[in-house]
Amino acid sequence: MAVQKFSHCSHWGAYTLLVENNRIVGVEPFAGDPSPSPVIHSVKYWAESANRIAQPMVRKSWLAKRGPGERKANEAFVPVSWEQANQIVASEIDRVRHEYGNASIFAGSYGWTSCGRFHHAPSQIKRMLNLVGGYTGHVDTYSIAAGPVILRHVLGDSEACNGGATTLDAVATHAQTVVVFGGLSPRTAQSEAGGVARHQLESHLRAMVDNGVRFFLVSPMRDDLPEWVPAEWLPVRPNTDAAVMLGLAGEIVSANRHDQAFLNRYCSGSDRFLAYLAGQHDGVRKDAEWASRISSLDVGCLKALARRLVDTRSMITVSWSLQRADHGEQPYWAALALASVIGQIGLPGTGVGFGYGSLGGVGSPLSQAQSPAFPQGAKPNADFIPCARIADLLLKPGREFTYEGMTHTYPDIRLVYWAGGNPFHHHQDLNRLRKAWSRPDTIIVQEPMWTATARRADIVLPATTSIERNDIAGNRRSDHLIAMHQAIRPVGMARNDYDIVRGIAACLGVECAFSEGRDEMQWIRMMYERSARHSRERLGVELPEFETFWERGSTPVPTRAMFTYLEAFRRDPDGHRLNTESGRIVLGSDKLATLCLDDCPPCPSWIPPAEWLGCAGPEEFHLVSRQPAGKLHSQLDEAPVSMATKHNGRERVWIHPGDAARLSISDGDAVRLWNDRGQCLASASVADAVRPGVLMLPTGAWYAPEDEGPNALDVAGNPNVLTLDKGSSGFSQGCAAHTCLVRMEKHQPGRPGSDLGRATT
Repeated sequence: MAVQKFSHCSHWGAYTLLVENNRIVGVEPFAGDPSPSPVIHSVKYWAESANRIAQPMVRKSWLAKRGPGERKANEAFVPVSWEQANQIVASEIDRVRHEYGNASIFAGSYGWTSCGRFHHAPSQIKRMLNLVGGYTGHVDTYSIAAGPVILRHVLGDSEACNGGATTLDAVATHAQTVVVFGGLSPRTAQSEAGGVARHQLESHLRAMVDNGVRFFLVSPMRDDLPEWVPAEWLPVRPNTDAAVMLGLAGEIVSANRHDQAFLNRYCSGSDRFLAYLAGQHDGVRKDAEWASRISSLDVGCLKALARRLVDTRSMITVSWSLQRADHGEQPYWAALALASVIGQIGLPGTGVGFGYGSLGGVGSPLSQAQSPAFPQGAKPNADFIPCARIADLLLKPGREFTYEGMTHTYPDIRLVYWAGGNPFHHHQDLNRLRKAWSRPDTIIVQEPMWTATARRADIVLPATTSIERNDIAGNRRSDHLIAMHQAIRPVGMARNDYDIVRGIAACLGVECAFSEGRDEMQWIRMMYERSARHSRERLGVELPEFETFWERGSTPVPTRAMFTYLEAFRRDPDGHRLNTESGRIVLGSDKLATLCLDDCPPCPSWIPPAEWLGCAGPEEFHLVSRQPAGKLHSQLDEAPVSMATKHNGRERVWIHPGDAARLSISDGDAVRLWNDRGQCLASASVADAVRPGVLMLPTGAWYAPEDEGPNALDVAGNPNVLTLDKGSSGFSQGCAAHTCLVRMEKHQPGRPGSDLGRATT
């Protein structure tokens, strides 16, 4: 049989699948992609994985006695038919909503399972649950929560960190100085929610280098900018970036070089902020010397940088990672305040931007077309939690929590329906999550693989991967719509997400309203034609007919290039008021002053985090758990591209040579990391690209505890057995994973976990 070609897309980009005899034999990158991700070559392992779920399964102990209880990963499951599985799931949904109310159903789906906009598992499940009374959902994400929440308050919306800031082509054209807080790396820009056709970050960075932009990298890791970018590395203490930003602002103000006219015309509360910098309330002046003591950066370097920021056209970039920390609102607000003191916001290529490089499309020209989406319908109930507060939700029913100045109550969750994510990968303090996981009556997981989450479910519904179904990719940060053609037959008894949920909806008596009589291809056509109609009517741009698009495999959409964020506001602040308490950029907040939150003051501030090197013991390290290079989160962990980043099947933990020598650790040694929350094994990688006192262990290893004890040793190297499960503040309740102190030692033979093979589950 001749090799067939199928247009497709994943979170790592667009590509063509080469298929022979129902087997993927090759992958060709999208022709127009200047920097395709190597991870696209791993997608064939979705079909070949030994971890695929073959058919619907139900936990044997749950069948015998339904209700709460410890859910162990090694318990037996009983295979059932799809008809039985649909009836069991529907009966549990009906039981819980009638006995306890719809708020007791948590739709925990997260959305990274596929970039397809139709078989988007969260949308499918939430549409079905909305037809039967609703559910408890989540707001924000693990990736960004503290940042968007504070920006919504001080800028009026979160566009600046969702891709709507100044585009990087404008930065390359106009900026002379770029200060990178956190990172600006093609490694993290490999992926994009909803897919991306062209990875453009590297091209923009090369244009900046060619144009003579001077870079300053403020990060504990030197490789947070590519090595070919000539940057001055400022190896900051983790979680002290806000102090650096405030010290730079204070240094500029002390020299009377700040733009007071900008502060007067475009900002509110600047008097409160300037008083904080001057130390009028605490007696401490915030300047370069103050910031140097906190961050351990050279004071002379900070003073010179403060002068350069004013003397040149400067852009301050802040990665998403910085707000995933205790008091994560502060670096975002402090960066905005520093840019306001400089006074270049709203000018071409300068000011401040958030999230560049954190996803593939952030900083690229935004699509002006309407993105395809599967409609969820109206949610009948208002119950929600901040995304990263899952363990609190399950452990504290009836307890109050705060969010954006309001007080809410955690519902009593009796049923969890999870699809499109793996909380036993991405949630913090996994031992605490294991305890919380025992509280619901029933846990349903819809998933292609036997992940750690699926192994701890009561009912497991095998879903196809994207290569086994048709779909459409596209989002506002991509300049193309991509046809996702089914390349191979479904594996085992797996069904696509639409057919799974449609079957459950039929048992609940809402199938007609759920499906509206459409099959898979009819929905995909409708979603595409809705986007095409928007382009034609709103933008005057004709997209090809659906049949032509589907045959070609892609179509470009109109984009907004060379964009300057807040340009219209700078030109006319009265005619383009921001949606804030003052209509201006908020540097001192009356609302936050009224709330009196100790962990989110009324102006940008330095607040020592719960754990940091400033309070660490002599044997403690600050652990940074960043995104992996060879996969997205935990997807395709067993594929060769991912395995090449490991050593003996374990994730590598970076340690500075001086720290390694002190602990008698050599490159490749098995090491144990631990704190009061948990412990894991990893393989040491001695590298001078990480600052002393810091360890870097990437996320993504499949959680593999040696046993089911309360402090089980994870043998695969999942850093979330160690990370801190607390809200970043009472204002946003965001993820604080990057606030984490640990100890490390060489792992001794004979100790538990020393004789391990490769663990992936």
